[in-house]
Amino acid sequence: MSDFAATPYTPVVVRGDDAEHLPEIDHILLADASATDGALSAHRIRLARDANGAVPHRHDHSSEVFFIVDGALDLLVDTEILTARPGDFLVVPPRCDHAFRAHPGSTADALIMITPGVERFEYLRQVARIRRGDADRDSLLGEQDRYDTHFVTSAVW
Repeated sequence: MSDFAATPYTPVVVRGDDAEHLPEIDHILLADASATDGALSAHRIRLARDANGAVPHRHDHSSEVFFIVDGALDLLVDTEILTARPGDFLVVPPRCDHAFRAHPGSTADALIMITPGVERFEYLRQVARIRRGDADRDSLLGEQDRYDTHFVTSAVW
């Protein structure tokens, strides 16, 4: 049994209207690791038609979980590109390269969780600032260990 599973924490309820929205990257922030005593971090993506989601990366200490609510999401998983559709569920294990984007011609709506949790909301806010042009893309390079998000290159993505 993992350490966080034995530690109770206050139930987490996030009302949709109260969740922080980052329109620049189509993310809705639900619960960061601090809210779940490290059990998980969760956010939702609602990608516009043909929109990019995340560049190729890996997490060394956490699994990333995807549940597709609507539309279609292309996911890089190691060296394979999978198309996930409503009801599909995918767990990307630690140290596995991955990325995601809306499938060509489609929108995508998905719940994404990282477990065990990592404080990621500030990382996602920085990505939004980069998209707005308020920060440089390289500003995240020195933060890869802090957010357990390590950028990689992919020949197939």
